[in-house]
Amino acid sequence: MPGLALVTGGSGFVGGALLEALAAQGREVRALARTKDAMAAVEARGGRPVRGDVLDIGSLVEGMRGCEVVFHAAGVNAVCVRERRPMYRVNVEGSGNVIRAARVAGVGRVVYTSSAAAIGEARGAVGREDTPHRGWYLSHYERSKHLAERRVLAWARSLGVDVVCVNPSSVQGPGRTGGSARLLLDLVNGRLPVLVDTPLSIVDVADCTQGHLLAELRGRSGGRYLLNGFSVTARQAVALLRQMTGGSPARAWFVPGWVVRAAGELAEGVSALGRRDLPLCREAARTLLHGHRYDGSLAERELGLRYTPMEETVRRTLSWYAERGLAPPPL
Repeated sequence: MPGLALVTGGSGFVGGALLEALAAQGREVRALARTKDAMAAVEARGGRPVRGDVLDIGSLVEGMRGCEVVFHAAGVNAVCVRERRPMYRVNVEGSGNVIRAARVAGVGRVVYTSSAAAIGEARGAVGREDTPHRGWYLSHYERSKHLAERRVLAWARSLGVDVVCVNPSSVQGPGRTGGSARLLLDLVNGRLPVLVDTPLSIVDVADCTQGHLLAELRGRSGGRYLLNGFSVTARQAVALLRQMTGGSPARAWFVPGWVVRAAGELAEGVSALGRRDLPLCREAARTLLHGHRYDGSLAERELGLRYTPMEETVRRTLSWYAERGLAPPPL
């Protein structure tokens, strides 16, 4: 059995699922935690909390001592925020610190949670690990993850650290209620009748977790692996939800792209005047209209990952919501 592991981001959705999976294997696992609440969340998931921060390289080195592997899943995922420096510091500077600390602590391997957004495929293209970047960014989040991945791989080469990147698409499944999961909740509860038809790419949280574990064991040093279970258009997603819920959402209006762009411009102006962040802005509109399709087959071929069928992912998620009174149960 592999040795001691450290997880960063263990109190979050992706890192927390990974922490639980490692503990379920009977492995000794530590998890970095910045606050008392994060420490409690880590303990509840079966890990041993280590007080620290990815921006504090000293705490990283101490947390990594004796570890065979580090799973670096900590990061900030946000759009439409006026103060962007914290996101760049955590995603770029913090990820660089993890590589430097791993070199000092003598860690055997780092599995870095990048993002499918770092691929930067052109609109309409299917993103793959070797797809050329389009040369510009849809959002500051996308830019921060692209720069972070470049730093991680470059510093790993120069410092002699064994790194494998995993690039999940939108991670969904039981346990997620915020962020993009709000779209699913709003749809099944009839609160979001206006949509734009765009391609969406999703990976089940269980498959994302398994992809990380397989990357530790089988991933090529310096390699990157897209994790994507399926791609679907918004219209197809609505049709599947209606089939699984017996009719929800009952109605959904799809609007043209120019309406979304105009709404993003308007919302950004309102946000600037009110000095507060809103969920819609120019970069959110750009990201939505661009859409994403990814090819996750390399992880199947090289890592042995098997993806959960789309219907099963949706059914598991809806059942989890229903058990908590957040949505009607699936049929």
